Amino acid sequence: MNENKGTEIKRTSKAENILSQIDSNTKLGDLRKIAKDIKKDHELALELWSTEKFLPRLLAILIMDKKLLSQELLNKLDKDMQTHTFDERNNLMDWLMANQLTKDKKTIAFMESWENSRSALQRRAYWYYHARLRWTGQTPPDNTADLLSKLEATIAQEEPEVQWAMNFTAGWIGVYDENYRARCIKLGEITGLYKDEMVSKGCTPNYLPEFITIEVNKRQNH
Repeated sequence: MNENKGTEIKRTSKAENILSQIDSNTKLGDLRKIAKDIKKDHELALELWSTEKFLPRLLAILIMDKKLLSQELLNKLDKDMQTHTFDERNNLMDWLMANQLTKDKKTIAFMESWENSRSALQRRAYWYYHARLRWTGQTPPDNTADLLSKLEATIAQEEPEVQWAMNFTAGWIGVYDENYRARCIKLGEITGLYKDEMVSKGCTPNYLPEFITIEVNKRQNH
């Protein structure tokens, strides 16, 4: 193969060594262990990302330097995620949000600006971030009424990956904010989202009337 044609990617021995530790049996916990040893290495992260493979990309996200995440780079990562299956790309964006974007004021500001982004994955991150603030017990910003009005107006027309995050946000608003509970339950009844979805034993259904009732009961019985 003629290397001058640029068809062969030359990887550093460090990247090759890391990639040799990842196979189809690698679990998320294994990736976290590898990332803990590496700590932060943005160049290595971009090299792992360039493999276009799901697990190396999850690892890449863990070792990125959040200070180097510009909107331009996030747009590129978002575009790259589109080559994955529906579930994989949602997982990549959710992992990026949880492990990087929520950790710095600058990246939180990016997410806050994504409500009307052209990218469905960025809109998903916007809503999932607001759900996460409530679900992790952090004091959410005083924007619940505004979020709920937007949810009611747009959830039915949204892309499925965004709908899920919006529904999740409505669920946690309903659980933690009694003033809006009936409204969130009604939203679920109107949209009918996830009403007939089968869930694994021990998991809470996504259908809002059931989700809110179950999660509220859990908290009242403790």
